[in-house]
Amino acid sequence: MFDPALMVERLSAVLKILERIPRRFSGIKTADDFIADDAGIDGMDAICMNLIAVGEEIKQIDRKTDGERPLHNCQKLPF
Repeated sequence: MFDPALMVERLSAVLKILERIPRRFSGIKTADDFIADDAGIDGMDAICMNLIAVGEEIKQIDRKTDGERPLHNCQKLPF
């Protein structure tokens, strides 16, 4: 059985991480901007690391819920 408080904590962490990504895209107009200079490469690295962190949090949720899929029946989420 999963702990709802832990679920809220993990999902809050995911939300905070995802909220950082648009700021990282702020100077990017085309895909080439990511490789145009060191700032673009650093931004791409930061976005990738954020996405990796989200994936890790989702894996932790799955492990902690033991595959119960607690969000599967949530009507507000477009699965």
